[in-house]
Amino acid sequence: MAEKAAERPREAWITGVGIVSTLGEGPQAHWQGLNAAPGPADVTTWAPFVIHPIAALDLDKQIPKKGDQRQMEAWQRIGTYAAGLALDSAGVKGNAELLARMDMIVAAGGGERDAAVDAMILSGLRNSDRPEAFLNERLMNDLRPTLFLAQLSNLVAGNISIVHGVTGSSRTFMGEESASVDAIRVAHARIAAGQSEIALVGGSANADQISTMLLLVMGHRLWRGELRPLWERAAAGGGMASGSLGAFLVIEEKSHALARAATPFARLSAVLSGHAQRTPGAITAMLDGLWERITPKLDTQGLGIISGATGAEPATAEERAFLAARAAIAMRTTGSHLGHGVEAQFPMNVALAALALQQGRLFASSDPTGFERAMDAPLRQVAVTSVGHWRGEGLALLEAVR
Repeated sequence: MAEKAAERPREAWITGVGIVSTLGEGPQAHWQGLNAAPGPADVTTWAPFVIHPIAALDLDKQIPKKGDQRQMEAWQRIGTYAAGLALDSAGVKGNAELLARMDMIVAAGGGERDAAVDAMILSGLRNSDRPEAFLNERLMNDLRPTLFLAQLSNLVAGNISIVHGVTGSSRTFMGEESASVDAIRVAHARIAAGQSEIALVGGSANADQISTMLLLVMGHRLWRGELRPLWERAAAGGGMASGSLGAFLVIEEKSHALARAATPFARLSAVLSGHAQRTPGAITAMLDGLWERITPKLDTQGLGIISGATGAEPATAEERAFLAARAAIAMRTTGSHLGHGVEAQFPMNVALAALALQQGRLFASSDPTGFERAMDAPLRQVAVTSVGHWRGEGLALLEAVR
């Protein structure tokens, strides 16, 4: 009997959800926001481009020390705040023994540049008789130790460790949307293999800053003009609306969760990643291949899809072709409400899939084109897609725990 129990597959449960966005903070604010019409976005700060800024946060609730708040840039504060919400949600906040062995995997970008220092250096270089010496002096004296063109990518993990006491193993992944897919994939694989019992996984992004906007503008990825719902944008040539997001999950092995009487949001059954060349049809083919790998697990009567479509082309058109081939399955996108948060988008959508399973239904459609159909059957499974605005694909499968 003991041998049979040992052979039983280890399940990964999502027991904590910490999310912040333009809709507010926490599950209730997001569920209400997703079931309402998309709210107003900021169309003036970065005109003609659109962003979804983060909602006002009372930072003291999750980052109590003012000194900690001051030394972080916005993307770090967003991530550290969301991580605290996830720990609270899982009921492990302040549990020193558990936090000391909790793994942490963070998906991070390169961080935010100090725009004021950049501007000062560029202005000074024009008038300097010795530009090389001037540049070296300014870089030595004006950049904080945590900067190297931008903040160190692992500062979010470091701040979470300092503020919340998560001191188990720590990994930081870079690589835009693919980083977050792999962060969750690795956490799931470690739990399934018996290498981890509980992990804090997620990412954060700040859309309201020059580094992000400059990169996306130069890559011709952004939508111009008044905000439109995602599928309507896609029909008009496409483009991203950048979003500020923080999303962290506590993912836990089933027996570990049961031992502390934790209530799961959902079961994380599969996480797959891919990397297709951006040649015509390659993204659709990659998603088809990932889907085939989860097909044996699917309950098509109770299945929904949450798409992480960015709005950027040609990636969104290819994802749409994949989704259109499965038109019988009800699908929702989140980009119309939240914008696109790059490294934070996949953990956010996994979190929202877990909330939908907890509710037993998908949130309302905000698609005026009719591509997203209604779903009458009770929701029992959600597949979450991720197609990077430039590279990388991913797919996760979540199931209800009854």
